[in-house]
Amino acid sequence: MTVRAWRKRFAEQGLTKFGKVAPGRGRPPEIPQDKIEEIVDLTRNCKPKGETHWSTRTMAKEVRVSKATVQRVWSARGLKPHLVKTFKLSNDPTFEEKLIDVVGLYLNPPEQAMVLCMDEKSSVQALDRAQPSLPMKKGRVGTMTHDYKRHGTTTLFAALDVLTGKVIGQCLPRHRHTEFLKFLKTINAEVPAGLEIHLVLDNCSTHKHAKVKAWLAKHPRFHLHFTPASSSWLNLVERWFRELTDKALRRGVFHSVPDLIAAIEAYLEANNDDPKPFVWTATAGEILVKVARGRVALEAV
Repeated sequence: MTVRAWRKRFAEQGLTKFGKVAPGRGRPPEIPQDKIEEIVDLTRNCKPKGETHWSTRTMAKEVRVSKATVQRVWSARGLKPHLVKTFKLSNDPTFEEKLIDVVGLYLNPPEQAMVLCMDEKSSVQALDRAQPSLPMKKGRVGTMTHDYKRHGTTTLFAALDVLTGKVIGQCLPRHRHTEFLKFLKTINAEVPAGLEIHLVLDNCSTHKHAKVKAWLAKHPRFHLHFTPASSSWLNLVERWFRELTDKALRRGVFHSVPDLIAAIEAYLEANNDDPKPFVWTATAGEILVKVARGRVALEAV
């Protein structure tokens, strides 16, 4: 019967309306349109009492539908109230000037010079687990207790060579201008004579201390390039710090600060034996366009 009906319809109407469902035919929608609009409106403009965001269960209870129905509506509209992303727009009045300066070093580094991204990873803790960890075996991942014992801290000073990916690193007990000066002297000793040194670093007061300025005045091959305030993402050594944390620190068990320092130095050595640079590709213009969009979105809220 179905084939005959389609043939008859084709003979009468041709391809003009062929394939379209006639009015009143087909399965009726399972979710009324007004209910969909209510779910979307509540999701976007309201919050459940005493809570920061909706879940499928709280929304289902509120509008008296199943949580599967809520999930289908959210999926169809691309709504994800359980997720949130963080952001930070710099309020530095010289943001554009500093951005262009740093990105210019990445994309077009000066000749006869070394570009180093430098920062401190302060208060790195030597954490010892309260109970022994269990090794990985078939059918079970490795396990470790969540509670720990603290055995002190160290501060890692690191300078990443943008061109090669090698890192000059030094663990020092504190994070003051005294330690920063000591690290500058280490950089000065390790970078070959005859090369200018361009340091990308943040605006920490330690980096602008009077004694630091006096030392730099006596070593004119050092050129400091400060990133804008609240723009640590612009410093490539932060990406290297993340690798260090993921691969050498987070799962580590350290019975003392010397154990922690030994692990950091082992990672430094392994990195420098087979360095891989982080390649910067975004231009200053592309970044400024995105920042401008972010500011417009904030002003519209």
